[in-house]
Amino acid sequence: MTMKPASILFVCGLNALRSPMAEGLVKSFCGDRVYVDSVGAEAGELDPMAVEVMGEVGIDISRHRPKALSGLLDTSFDLIIVLSRRAAELVKEHMRMEAVDIVQWPVGDPSDAEGNREQRLIAYREVRDRLKDRIESLLVEEPDCRSGDDRRD
Repeated sequence: MTMKPASILFVCGLNALRSPMAEGLVKSFCGDRVYVDSVGAEAGELDPMAVEVMGEVGIDISRHRPKALSGLLDTSFDLIIVLSRRAAELVKEHMRMEAVDIVQWPVGDPSDAEGNREQRLIAYREVRDRLKDRIESLLVEEPDCRSGDDRRD
């Protein structure tokens, strides 16, 4: 079994949708047992549809305030997960002196979805659910993350 990261940074384009969703999911799964933060290549405005679809699963991200990678004060993360191509090169440059694992989880931008409101919400839910699945496979299979059980077999 590999070690679960104790601190994770999620990075996307504007820190307005995908990375706040991922941050909210980790917090809901692990509480304060995993330190998690999120930033964007630049700071945008929190996406109301992201807030809505996260609320559907009982996670409130409405108080999230988007911030840019350039303003990040603490860069000592175990794992950085990049959620957009736009942010990938910026992260590599910004973290070039840090000893950190950087992985890319290509996740589409649901704000690009076309159609009526319900069709667009479906795209947001799909991104939320993809992130949830990836985060669960990364963290929740560890006994201490979901249940608070610290026993090791």
